[in-house]
Amino acid sequence: MILLVEDDDAIASGLVRVLESQGLPVRRLARGAGAVAAADAGIELVILDLGLPDIDGIEVCRRLRRTRPELAIFILSARDQELDIVAGLDAGADDYLVKPFRLSELLARVRAHLRRVAERAPAEEEEPLRGGSVTIDVAARRAWSADEELALRPKEFDLLAVLVEDAGRVVTRERIMREVWNTEWLGSTKTLDTHILSLRGKLGTDTITTLRGIGYRFEAG
Repeated sequence: MILLVEDDDAIASGLVRVLESQGLPVRRLARGAGAVAAADAGIELVILDLGLPDIDGIEVCRRLRRTRPELAIFILSARDQELDIVAGLDAGADDYLVKPFRLSELLARVRAHLRRVAERAPAEEEEPLRGGSVTIDVAARRAWSADEELALRPKEFDLLAVLVEDAGRVVTRERIMREVWNTEWLGSTKTLDTHILSLRGKLGTDTITTLRGIGYRFEAG
């Protein structure tokens, strides 16, 4: 089920109608105060507005991330400045879409996030991914740098896994956006850039190399 936290009745009713027409059950809240309690185990994805009347959406995002580390959080906001987007992602959001938006893009991203949630179900045991000092247990969704476990947001984990799986080789931006975010990606890659910066802050600036216009390479050595 999707939890929609949006105070604008016109936007909320339209989103609920469109999502439910795609077979996606939705619960809607107009305020942020009850969002954390409402995001129980039955909620797979939260679509969150930032301009809520009681609590700023950034704070709601932080609380949701602390309570449900594995939860997919998708910010939908009219705030379009880079600092706003960075603040949302730093607060724990997996994705950020600026209003006004295309319904086709919204639905594509929602489906991608829900697929990621489904893929986190227990699977057969597999060998950990390794690159340099980084080890990733994909099934357990845990990662370590040397002997220190990394505190990663869900999309940071997915991104790191894609890079480490092909450590030493270039991974194109198109492939990353397809595998980590959306197979039908149509928007900018600012979200990706922000997540790369965050991973460098946790692993070291020389761990991930940028190849301008192409993609990124995880340095295995």
